[in-house]
Amino acid sequence: MVYWQDVVQFAINGLTVGSFYALVALGYTMIYGIIRLINFAHGEIFTTGAYAGWLILTALLGGFLPPYVGIAVALLLAMPLTGLLGVGLARVAYLPLLKAPRLTILITALGASIALQNFFKVAFGAGFKTYPHLLGRLTWTFGGIQLKAEQLVFFLLSLALMALLNAFIFRTPLGMAMRALALDQDAARLMGIPVERVILFTFFVAGGLAAAAGVMYGMYYTQISFFMGFLLGLRAFTAAVLGGIGNIPGAVLGGFLIGILEAFASGYLGGQWKDVVVFAVLIVVLTFRPQGILGERVVERM
Repeated sequence: MVYWQDVVQFAINGLTVGSFYALVALGYTMIYGIIRLINFAHGEIFTTGAYAGWLILTALLGGFLPPYVGIAVALLLAMPLTGLLGVGLARVAYLPLLKAPRLTILITALGASIALQNFFKVAFGAGFKTYPHLLGRLTWTFGGIQLKAEQLVFFLLSLALMALLNAFIFRTPLGMAMRALALDQDAARLMGIPVERVILFTFFVAGGLAAAAGVMYGMYYTQISFFMGFLLGLRAFTAAVLGGIGNIPGAVLGGFLIGILEAFASGYLGGQWKDVVVFAVLIVVLTFRPQGILGERVVERM
């Protein structure tokens, strides 16, 4: 029997996790929009952010700062550091191959993903690392529905980051340059746009968003591991495809939808079915509507 309290509770849980997926999916869709690359190493960029946040919160803060200040410091440090990793990866592995066949750069992305995974395994060990409980166990209950403080904080913080990204892309000269590259790189170069710098900046922004998702994911689930980015990256990629790869609003919509589907599948079918449902959705979308729900934008893809 389906109770409305369960439906609302699953929706709350799904929106929280979906906000993490949306942030990572935005990185996939931005990079694809600029250089037509499915960056399979982006899940490991997410993992980098999670480990960076863990190191900052456990080693540097020492528990002396208030919880919300600790979260802010972790994000403000982890996001640019992880963004720089994305820039380095693009500079070393992707930019030299932009004129190469698509398969070459795709294999390079897969190789970067495997290399980063094994680096984390060697550097941090194969076991789980535990995040500090900064937000405690504050929970509000309304008619049998529970809303945790961390769910509200992370959801609102994710929305704020998405709003800032949208304002940046559509209201700044650099955002206009990114959209110009998404349309035609050669024409953008002829117009005087520094193509390589804009590409590198796109990787920096995508890495920063993935880092924010990694830090919040670690605080929400309290445990991280070297392999966590692989499956989450696939789910975020599914979200980007579901919404429309290369489409910014589509990535956000896809992330929330995948989170909600996962929550309902876990709640009604069991946790072992959630990945079955998510990747079944990917197959259905690729079969019947490969352009996604909102479709790939032609005039303003980014």
